[in-house]
Amino acid sequence: MTGRWLEIEEVRLVSDLRIMHAKVDELYQLVQNLKRRHDEAAIYKYADHLLLQEDIDRVDQIYLWFVALKEERRKTLA
Repeated sequence: MTGRWLEIEEVRLVSDLRIMHAKVDELYQLVQNLKRRHDEAAIYKYADHLLLQEDIDRVDQIYLWFVALKEERRKTLA
């Protein structure tokens, strides 16, 4: 990639990835703080249960996407 300018779609991808990395780190830190400060029973007791389930489902979807990326990387390295 050296010796050439990035195309606009490449710049957008790099930008989106940087935002994703920051947001994943932010979510990780938030969850770590919740776990450190509160027990799971209290979190469940005070949570909006429907919204909490939606959050869990979204995180599951994100996790599965990352697993698929990991598998794709393994294929390309093999």
